[in-house]
Amino acid sequence: MAMTLLEKILAAHSKFQVVHPGEIIDIEIDTRVARDFGGANVVRNLNNFGLTIKDPDKTFFTFDCNPTGSDQKYAINQHICRLFARDQGIKVYDIDAGIGTHILIEEGYVTPGSTTVSTDSHANILGAIGAFGQGMGDMDIAAAWHDGKVWFKIPPSVRINLEGETPDNVSSKDIILNLLEKFGANSLLGYSIEMYGSCVDNLDVDDRITISSMATEMGAIIILFPPSNEVIEYCSKKSRSKFEPLFADPDAHYDKVFTFDASVFKPMVSRPGEPHDTINVSEVLGTKIDSAFIGSCTNGRMKDMHMVAMILKNRKVAPGVVLKIVPATDEIWKHCLDEGLIKIFKDAGALVSNPGCAGCAAGQVGQNGTGEVTVSTGNRNFPGKQGKGSVYLSSPEVAAASAVAGYITTPDKIPDEPAIFNRPDIPKTSVKKVKSESVFAKDSILEGKVWLIMKDNIDTDMIFHNRYLAITDIKEMGQYTFDNLKGFEDFSKRAKPGDIVVTGKNFGCGSSRQQAVECFASLGIQLIMAESFGAIYERNAINAAFPIITCKDLAEYDIKNGDFIKVNLLTGQIENLRNKLIFKANQFSDVQYEVYRRGGLLGNEMEIPR
Repeated sequence: MAMTLLEKILAAHSKFQVVHPGEIIDIEIDTRVARDFGGANVVRNLNNFGLTIKDPDKTFFTFDCNPTGSDQKYAINQHICRLFARDQGIKVYDIDAGIGTHILIEEGYVTPGSTTVSTDSHANILGAIGAFGQGMGDMDIAAAWHDGKVWFKIPPSVRINLEGETPDNVSSKDIILNLLEKFGANSLLGYSIEMYGSCVDNLDVDDRITISSMATEMGAIIILFPPSNEVIEYCSKKSRSKFEPLFADPDAHYDKVFTFDASVFKPMVSRPGEPHDTINVSEVLGTKIDSAFIGSCTNGRMKDMHMVAMILKNRKVAPGVVLKIVPATDEIWKHCLDEGLIKIFKDAGALVSNPGCAGCAAGQVGQNGTGEVTVSTGNRNFPGKQGKGSVYLSSPEVAAASAVAGYITTPDKIPDEPAIFNRPDIPKTSVKKVKSESVFAKDSILEGKVWLIMKDNIDTDMIFHNRYLAITDIKEMGQYTFDNLKGFEDFSKRAKPGDIVVTGKNFGCGSSRQQAVECFASLGIQLIMAESFGAIYERNAINAAFPIITCKDLAEYDIKNGDFIKVNLLTGQIENLRNKLIFKANQFSDVQYEVYRRGGLLGNEMEIPR
């Protein structure tokens, strides 16, 4: 019986000669991959169930989500994976390697007709060379590592014919955006798509990768390209073993067949929020931007880098605009270096990062902030996916041209002079000085329950770890207080508003982070009493109107955890309400009390006594 390309591949990796849509079969998996995102969970599943690895030489880790190791949790997960890999003899493509799916093609692990599973939802990018790739969850990947196979339900297939030649200003990214305009995010949900036609015949490996990478955004299982002679030659040079490319039977059955004239396709962008919300780029020409990103598994290929270099050569990124460029793999990065493209990018004012997922993953470059408008070559622009700003998806050509112009434009419409961010004229009468209100009580006598933490040298990373430094809302800070201080990780859950922290010497040593003070304010802690404070911490607390007081030799005063104490900030007198013992601490200085009373250093203009 005749079969489609996907059915041919899956049948060849099962015990069946013929498979049909709707059937559930076990598939032998040629290449099994876990990334830094999800990899540690794969390891956990394997360890928890006591599972061994079948064919370690077919099993890989790829660290592409956070190749900078800039996130503490990613760094921990990566190290868990490295240790497991050493023990099991598994190869790790570490933080210098790039995007896993691209590496699998470059290194010859994946060839036409082969099968791959990964924790990457865009593993279906391998359809670009006529291979089966599928993103799966941590349990699936653990099962594949152990058994060498997974179960899979055969999807129905759709055939798309693209005829004619695309206009010169239409790229492969524009092709997939045009298709997204026609099909949206769910009309082909759950289908395998196969691409044919004279337009398809002219697409090279990089073009096919770009198109296949957005199958997920179309809701499809995969976008498969029957391998062309160019693709077969490319893979033959890279392959680690001989392979036999597979093709659909001429009389294969497709649930749906669509034919489009590619000659009428237009340069497109996706509006912020939804990849399938695509429109002609002409509808948003002139939209001011703050940043541009070029990279991701969709557009980090060498062809993309060449196109961007042609646009940026002898040009500068517009003032006030940030351009970030991230090649997909280390091989592409090195080619950019050897060919002088890195110099062109840097001379233009771009930031060039090490290879990886970049803008699509929160741990690397490409993220934007609230209110920021970005043009990105990524495959997703869901709210929060590439940051908290607005993201337009586009081709590399449009992204590069827009970065130079300072607004969304096309390469043929780059202005001689870029748009400039003008400082708005704000009438002086519209600027109103507001008196700030401290979140702390202004009483000079405080009474509260003691948290006794008699440790010396509690540093700011123990108080408020650097992994939370991006938090600026005081209301969110309290939950992380002391979560890196051994024995007090649950402090934020147990502490009550009005509590008083009593601690040892050099409290708050370390960094200058204000959050290490403000996290206590977030919880409603009303006072910290220590034998001494780090110099910067002491200034930060005073300037924030947060009450701190120094009392030497605290061990002598029989203070116990849970005691209630009364503190007079002006006199320094302290009374332990349990044993009625009265002792003396350093009273507030005039400056400290004045700042405290005014609600903080910036609360109102003030004179510092000399």
